[in-house]
Amino acid sequence: MVKSTVGSPDDAPAQAAPSGPRVLREAVINEARRTLILDAARSAFLELGLDGASLREIAKRAGYTPGALYSYFGSREEIYAALLGESLLRLQRRVDDATPADSAPATDERTALIALLRARVTAFFDFYREHPQDMDLGFYLFNGARPRGLTPELNQQLNGLLQATLTPIQELFVRLSLSDVEAEIETTAIFAHTVGLLMLNNTGRIRLFGQNAQALMARYLDALSARLASPV
Repeated sequence: MVKSTVGSPDDAPAQAAPSGPRVLREAVINEARRTLILDAARSAFLELGLDGASLREIAKRAGYTPGALYSYFGSREEIYAALLGESLLRLQRRVDDATPADSAPATDERTALIALLRARVTAFFDFYREHPQDMDLGFYLFNGARPRGLTPELNQQLNGLLQATLTPIQELFVRLSLSDVEAEIETTAIFAHTVGLLMLNNTGRIRLFGQNAQALMARYLDALSARLASPV
C-alpha cells in the first residue's frame, strides 16, 4: 500500500516545524553567496574599472555562471551600488560613533559642541584616509577621475546615503547657532577640504608640496574651531 502524502490537520504543525530552520539556513547561504559575489566584484572593479568589469568577469571570480548572478543582482550597476551603499553605511556608523578625544574636559556647551564637531569631521576624514578604495567607490573614480553615474534611481539613493553621513556634522553647525544656509556652506567646505586633501594624499601628489594630509586637516580644524569659539 502506498502511504498517503496528504496529512491530517493534526499533522500540519509537525510538518511545518522544519520550515523555520530551513528558511534560516537558506538565508545564511544566500547571504554568504551574496558576500562572495560582492568580494569578487570589488576586486574586478579595482583592477578593471566600472566599464571593464563585466558580469561575466565578476561571475568567473565568484565561481558562478553569469546567469546565477541575476538571482542576487539585476545588473552590474546594482552590484556596484551595493558595494558603495555598504561603504557609506560603514562611514555613517563611524561618524555617528565619533566622540571627542580625552583631553581637557569641555567647560561649557559650546566648547563641547565644537569638540564633537571636530571628532565627527576627523572620523569622516580618517575613514577615507584609512580606506582609499572606499573613496574611489564613493566618487566613481575607477578607471580615472572622469565622473561616472549609475542609474538615476541608484544615484538618488546613493547620494542620499552620502548626505546622511554629513548630516550629523551639519546639525552641529545649526546647534552652534549658524543658520541652515550657513551650516550647509560650512559642511560643503569641510567635504571639499577633506576630498581635496585625500585626493592629494592617495595619489601621492601631496609629496610635491612636502606636506602631510593629517597635519593640514588638523590645521584647518584648528582654524574652524577658533572661529566657531568666537562668533561675530
